[in-house]
Amino acid sequence: MSRPRIVIVGAGFAGYRTARTLSRLTRHQADITLLNPTDYFLYLPLLPQVAAGILEPRRVSVSLSGTLPHVRLVLGEADGIDLDGRTVHYTGPEGEEGTLSYDRLVLAAGSVNKLLPIPGVAEHAHGFRGLPEALYLRDHVTRQVELAAAADDRAECAARCTFVVVGAGYTGTEVAAHGAMYTDAQVRKHPMRTGMRPRWMLLDVAPRVMPEMDERLSRTAERVLRQRGVDVRMGTSVKEATHDGVVLTDGTTVDTRTLVWCVGVRPDPLVESLGLPMERGRLLVDPHLQVPGRPELFACGDVAAVPDLNQPGQYTPMTAQHAWRHGKVCAHNVVASFGRGQRRAYRHRDMGFVVDLGGAKAAANPLGVPMSGPAAGAVTRGYHLAAMPGNRVRVAADWLLDAVLPRQAVQLGLVRSWSVPLESSSPEVARVPGRPEGAGMTTTPGTQRSDTGPGGAQAGGTANAGAAKNQSASDPARSRPDSDPARSRPGGEPARSRPGGEPARNQPGGEPAKNQPGGEPAKNQPGGEGARNQPGGEPARNQPHGERAKKGPSGSPRASGKPRRAVEAAGPRPARGGSGRPGKAPRAAGEGSAGKRPTAPSGPSRSAGPPTDPGPEPPANQPPPGPDIAPGPVKRTDGRAAEGDS
Repeated sequence: MSRPRIVIVGAGFAGYRTARTLSRLTRHQADITLLNPTDYFLYLPLLPQVAAGILEPRRVSVSLSGTLPHVRLVLGEADGIDLDGRTVHYTGPEGEEGTLSYDRLVLAAGSVNKLLPIPGVAEHAHGFRGLPEALYLRDHVTRQVELAAAADDRAECAARCTFVVVGAGYTGTEVAAHGAMYTDAQVRKHPMRTGMRPRWMLLDVAPRVMPEMDERLSRTAERVLRQRGVDVRMGTSVKEATHDGVVLTDGTTVDTRTLVWCVGVRPDPLVESLGLPMERGRLLVDPHLQVPGRPELFACGDVAAVPDLNQPGQYTPMTAQHAWRHGKVCAHNVVASFGRGQRRAYRHRDMGFVVDLGGAKAAANPLGVPMSGPAAGAVTRGYHLAAMPGNRVRVAADWLLDAVLPRQAVQLGLVRSWSVPLESSSPEVARVPGRPEGAGMTTTPGTQRSDTGPGGAQAGGTANAGAAKNQSASDPARSRPDSDPARSRPGGEPARSRPGGEPARNQPGGEPAKNQPGGEPAKNQPGGEGARNQPGGEPARNQPHGERAKKGPSGSPRASGKPRRAVEAAGPRPARGGSGRPGKAPRAAGEGSAGKRPTAPSGPSRSAGPPTDPGPEPPANQPPPGPDIAPGPVKRTDGRAAEGDS
């Protein structure tokens, strides 16, 4: 008799916990396959500390193969699911297509960024859902402070030193708190010529900071922020974003080069393609995390609408705490479906939450006991160490070093702005120039699918900032009749239009022009990289079809219902971002999932000198040509921060 095949989609909090528990329960008597775009589990609650330079990126990324030795890891992103044929179709990191057959399927794909119909946000805001985005934000903030220090003009200095964070939920609050400490430390070492100091703003339409918290702790967090100079404006959000700043809903114009988007998340659109009953974008399941009418299909984490047995008529919120616990119950029920053991209904007890405000300051509510100050800081860090599935000693060592040594404020340049657009459908994968989303993307140590936002939901808070509560979730770029479609489409080059974008590639601090001395030789010139469409080479990037995608098994249907990318392209919708889980271009609604992915032609190399090969004008929606940039030591979530997925 053949061994049962179990496929898990997503390695966030819910998916990782499911895989780990299944590996223990089955005792090598089942083939367990984990499908994930990256080879690590990202502990999103500590992502703000990566952006602030406290933790190294690899500290919050836990190796899947190292901690799940008896689970087969397949790198790729699920494109569609054939429920009748029991197959999952996916695209690998180099554009290849594959198929996985299963006897039991666990959907734990997590959540993605939610965009609101606000003009300019998709083009000018920075997301915060994965390691590539956190590393880019760290470099960007460092660069703005350094450029401001060298500026003679007070207006330019003030704009570069103003950082706007939208969303006062757990993620946004932690980003603002840690960011203010980071920039203040920079300015103390290198004072600005104009005498100015960095200014951080935290905006939200909610009446108070972190409205999910106890009111007393909410006031405590706001007091800590104001003591650090953070301009907290509740009941206010962004009305429009431009290259030079933002216009607020109260009519105020703020000159800035930095807009950080921490507004909220929505379930992964993969589940929309299944044609099954949904609840606000989440797949309806029973208390055993099983899809009614589909005994072979389970769902957990942010993509699952799980009935809350403690509050009849309600569903468990999208938090890390719930996602982590979903994973354990789901694994037991998968094993029970094979006749081993009894099924379990999902019940929970709220463990509270922890929010790290930087330094010794924190706000926590463990088991319903409100805490603040250094005691809460100790509880918060102890909780994170206990909740992390690995790297505990390394994380503790980084915290100790940060307490006794000054932080290094340097630009690593590992992630470019155009490789982590806010509307990316796959924040865990950095974009590669000259290829569409999903084809040949470089996996970065940076983010994974998330069952909640990367913020301090640590012990069970919501992953969502209050600003997203009553807003529609349509794609802002598509809802603007006068918007430039090229800029809002995946593949666009946001660096030029983003506030504080990267320096020009042939300027000091930028990447050298590719046909200039010191730069990479132009790919069509003697001495350059050989043409990729020559015999034995990779297809040329400037050919109409670019890299040829490998077909999956012929004849197998791609999905029951609409393919995933058809769902993503079927009209205005919030694009996938992020605290986390860098993207794929939505496929046309009528295009089959198994079709080739054409790559738009690349234009001539961008440089200050005359072009060496006057070719066609590069499409506006393509990033600048260049080498495949794979952020080195860098890393969607599936659950809460502390006990689970947040």
